[in-house]
Amino acid sequence: MWASWWFWPLVAVCTADQFRNTAERIMQGTPVIDGHNDLPWQLLKLFNNQLQDPRANLTSLAHTHTNIPKLRAGFVGAQFWSAYTPCDTQNKDAVKRTLEQIDVIHRMCQLYPETFLCVTDSTGIRRAFREGKVASLVGVEGGHSIDSSLGVLRALYHLGMRYLTLTHSCNTPWADNWLVDTGEDEARSQGLSLFGQSVVKEMNRLGIIIDLAHASMATMKAVLQLSKAPVVFSHSSAYSVCQHRRNVPDDVLQLVKETGSLVMVNFYSDYVSCRAEANLSQVADHLDHIKKVAGAGAVGLGGDYDGVSRLPSGLEDVSKYPDLAAELLRRQWTEAEVKGVLADNLLRVFEAVEQARSHTQAPGEEPIPLGQLEASCRTSYGYSGAPSLHLQPGALLASLALLVLCQCRL
Repeated sequence: MWASWWFWPLVAVCTADQFRNTAERIMQGTPVIDGHNDLPWQLLKLFNNQLQDPRANLTSLAHTHTNIPKLRAGFVGAQFWSAYTPCDTQNKDAVKRTLEQIDVIHRMCQLYPETFLCVTDSTGIRRAFREGKVASLVGVEGGHSIDSSLGVLRALYHLGMRYLTLTHSCNTPWADNWLVDTGEDEARSQGLSLFGQSVVKEMNRLGIIIDLAHASMATMKAVLQLSKAPVVFSHSSAYSVCQHRRNVPDDVLQLVKETGSLVMVNFYSDYVSCRAEANLSQVADHLDHIKKVAGAGAVGLGGDYDGVSRLPSGLEDVSKYPDLAAELLRRQWTEAEVKGVLADNLLRVFEAVEQARSHTQAPGEEPIPLGQLEASCRTSYGYSGAPSLHLQPGALLASLALLVLCQCRL
């Protein structure tokens, strides 16, 4: 009996090592596909996207959640890099800023070809896995980045965008954001406007993954009912575990289950525990809940690294993914379920989106009504003479007022 004081702690340590070892073994064959990382935003803020600045060296980059050694330690095999521009660029230089963030993602691949492989499809992700590289994909965070233009949507697709987050923390003229549900913003489209429906249909046609992180509940439900392909929540968690409106409620999780869609759990402490402090176990609670309500196939990872100020203990940077996988194994998730969370669930959704696309179908052409656009000094070429385009009442008057306003500023 005298030895029992050290026996059980030793058993616990050995068991923990066993789960961690198993997690690493799994991840060597099925590395992480993370749904959302804001490193490109940090590169803009810290270095104005000048990657050849010695301080921006991604092999030694300090004070960020992400660098190349941390990605390797975390078994990250694919990353949707966020091409993000804030809401205050809406109706200003959002498209320019978005193009610059897409450009910096491409330049990451060019500057570090031994680490990053820029890809645009599920086949490319599997190729990167085989080559031991980080498949790098572009996710555009915020529908304001397309400036209410189907033409811009298509152009961003041709530049490599493979998901679009329909809103950030602001409404677009055609979709409502999550702050509508808190009362901090007013509903503008009651979910999706007619033009918003056109955006969803065009994304389906092209093969762009629809991302509902940051969307209002009405927008979530409208899209899940309309889309012909599964959608993702690239960095959202479970509302029943933490009642924050950025998280996904159970009735929406039921729609996620019915549509074969995916919730990629966010690690931001405020969305994990509804407090400034959180821990890895609480993140696993979100994974457990989504699995319980929507099934193991509906769970993924979208850590939001380098886009948040507070992270759970045990998940401080991108190197910590194996510890989360080990926790799931400890909770008796099967190896197949863990592989699903790590990568297989996202690959299934991506492949379904690719199968649903129809590039032979005629692209959408109907522009958003001019009267639905925010007042700014934008031009209105095409609106006055285009056949079958009906301006809403007051749109012509608004356009004339806008012209006068702009002339006054000259």
